Amino acid sequence: MQFPRLLLPLFGGVAAVGGAVVILAWRVREQQRPVTARSILIPPLGMSTGFCMFLVPIFRVPWTWALGAFVLGALVLSYPLVHTSRLTRTGDVVMLTRSRAFLAILVGLVVLRLALRGYVEHLVSHTQTAGLFFILAFGMIVRWRVGMYLEYRRLMETRPVPSSPQRSLP
Repeated sequence: MQFPRLLLPLFGGVAAVGGAVVILAWRVREQQRPVTARSILIPPLGMSTGFCMFLVPIFRVPWTWALGAFVLGALVLSYPLVHTSRLTRTGDVVMLTRSRAFLAILVGLVVLRLALRGYVEHLVSHTQTAGLFFILAFGMIVRWRVGMYLEYRRLMETRPVPSSPQRSLP
């Protein structure tokens, strides 16, 4: 059974919006727990399995397009994510602190990606568009998470500030 071609753009749009909602909920929840090196590095490693889509010839794109998508994601679209996420050390744990603009920026990036996707789908096939936007998103995530990991290591290498001893009342 073949997936009807008319439903491909609709399915892609619904999947993108659904994925964005899940990511937004996850990011809000992530802010409430201490950050570990593992929690920083696992998302891009897990996402990298998506490159298996390129084993199927219909998803393949020229290397220059893939490189352009990765660079656009890593250098341009990751910029707001990098600059609205800060790690702070509280005692022995590191917490993620986001600016108030973080969720608005994340929603703005989703809207921008959907608009770009609509434009690119008129130029190349739906499957190639999916591949390009996967690479673009991977570039965003990798740069953001590598920056967070480097900041995490820097914070963990510094000694925590000892708290002042409690005085007992006579």
